[in-house]
Amino acid sequence: MVRNKMSDLNNILFEQLERLNDDSLDLDQELKRAKAISNVSDKLIQSADLQFRVMQLRADMTGEVDTPEMLEAKDVKKIESEDN
Repeated sequence: MVRNKMSDLNNILFEQLERLNDDSLDLDQELKRAKAISNVSDKLIQSADLQFRVMQLRADMTGEVDTPEMLEAKDVKKIESEDN
């Protein structure tokens, strides 16, 4: 079971941004930390993008929507347009 969601990643990235703006911290150390966080974040975003594309393909092929837990969208309902 997935514990972390993409919203958690956003929170971590904003926390790091705030640390980079903190003049009392060692900038070199924070830049190293920020680079590591950025590298891992990129991989998580790539993974989420792949999961989303697989979900889209499956929905197009079968009509079923099974949203990955990481993407946080549970119980997705089709939205009908006003034209229908």
